Amino acid sequence: MTGLDRRPAAATDTTLPRGPLAGFAAGSLGMGVWVTVPGLLLLYFLTDVLAVGPWLAGLALLLPKVADVLLHPWVGHRADVEQTRRGDRRRLLLLGCALPVAFAALFAVPGGLTGTPAAAWVAVFFIAGNLLFAAYQVPYLATPADLRIGYHERTRLMAFRMVVLTLGILVSGLLAPLLTGGDAATRGGYQRMGVVLAVGMLLAMLVGVAGIARLRGSAPASTSSGHGGWRALRTALRDRQFRWLVAAYLAMSTTTHLVLAGVPYYAEYELRAPGLTTVLVAAFVAPALLVTPAWLVVARRVGKQRALLGAQGAFALGSLVLAVGRPAGLPVLVAAVAVLGVAFAGMQLLPFSMLPDVIRAASTTSAIGAGTYTGVWTATEATGAALGPYAYALCLTVGGFVASTAGESPVQPDAALAAVRYGFGLLPAVAMLAALLLQRRYTLDATARATS
Repeated sequence: MTGLDRRPAAATDTTLPRGPLAGFAAGSLGMGVWVTVPGLLLLYFLTDVLAVGPWLAGLALLLPKVADVLLHPWVGHRADVEQTRRGDRRRLLLLGCALPVAFAALFAVPGGLTGTPAAAWVAVFFIAGNLLFAAYQVPYLATPADLRIGYHERTRLMAFRMVVLTLGILVSGLLAPLLTGGDAATRGGYQRMGVVLAVGMLLAMLVGVAGIARLRGSAPASTSSGHGGWRALRTALRDRQFRWLVAAYLAMSTTTHLVLAGVPYYAEYELRAPGLTTVLVAAFVAPALLVTPAWLVVARRVGKQRALLGAQGAFALGSLVLAVGRPAGLPVLVAAVAVLGVAFAGMQLLPFSMLPDVIRAASTTSAIGAGTYTGVWTATEATGAALGPYAYALCLTVGGFVASTAGESPVQPDAALAAVRYGFGLLPAVAMLAALLLQRRYTLDATARATS
C-alpha cells in the first residue's frame, strides 16, 4: 500500500454535535487529576509523611519525567499500529483507563515503608502511571487529526477539551488537600484521597472513550493511519512546520511550569503573604474557564497563528510587570497574573489545535500516523514540565537561596530575594520571547485556514 493510499480523507465542513463533544471533553476531567495532584502533593507526601530526604524525594519525581521523554513517542507508535490494524485506537485508550489504579497506589504506600523503600514505591507507581497516562493521552489527542473535520472545527473541539481540563485542574487542586485532612494529613488521609479521586478519574476517562467513539460516528476517521516506528519518528522531526511548532511549544511549556513552580516563593518572599499562593494560582488558572470561548472567536477572525503570537506577547508583558515586584502594588500584580492566565488559556488551546493542522498537511506527502506526531508532542510537554521547575530552582541557587525545614524562617540574602522576583518575572518574559520568535517560523497557518 502506498503513502497515497493511506492518506486520510480530506477534511469537511462537518459540525460536531455537542453531546459527543462533551463526552470527548469529559476525558480531560480525569486527566486533569493526574496533571495536578501529584505535582501539588507528592513532594510534600514524600518528605513530610514518608520521611524521605528532600534530595531523594526530588530524584523519585524527576526520573519518571525523564522516562516520559522515551515512553511517549513509543506509545505514539503503538497508537498508529492500532489505528492501522483495527481502524481505531480504542484498545490503547482502554488500557490507559487503568491510570486510576496507579494513582491510588501512588498514595497507598504500605505502613511499614519509610525513607528509601517508600521513595522506591512512589517512583515505580509514578512511572507506571506516566506510561498509562501516555496510553490514554496520546490517542486522545490524536482524535482531532483522525476526524474528517476542518480547520475551525478542530479548534472548537479542543476548546471543549480545554475548558473541561481546566475545570479538572481546579476541582482536583481544591479537593485533594481537603480529602487528605489538610494540616492534619496522615497516611490514611492520603490513601482515602487517592481512592476517592481515582473513582472519579475512571468514570470521566470511560466517558471520554465513549465520546471519542461517538465523534468517529459523526465525522468518520480514516481506516488506516500510516506507518510508525523510528523511521516515522525521524520523518516527523524533519517536518519543518512540526519542528518549529514543537520548539515553540517546548519554550511555552517550560515557561508556564516555571511560573507555577515560582508561585509559592513569590507569595512568601516577595509579597510576604504565603496565603496569597491560592489567590495567584486561581488568577493564573481560572481565566481559562472564561476566556477560552473568546480565544476561539479570535482564532476564527485572525487565524490561530496570529492569535497565538498575541497570547505569547501578552504573557511576556505580564511577566515584566511581575518583575517589578512589591512596589507595583498587590492589585496590579494580581492583575498581571490574571493576564498571564488569559494568555495561558490561549497557549493551551491554540497549539493543541494547530497540531492536527500540521498532521493533516503532512498526510498529503507521507504516510506517518497521527500517533507518531502526538507522541512527540506529549513528550515535549513532559519535558517542559520537568525543565520549568528546575530552571526556577537554578535561578534560586544562583541567588544563594537558603533552604530550610518546616517551622524555620532563615533570613534570605538580598540576592536570593532578587532571584525570587526575577525568576518569577524576568526569566519567564525572556523565555516567552524565545517562544514567540520560534513561533514566527511556523508558516502553515495561512494555508491550512485557506484550504479548510
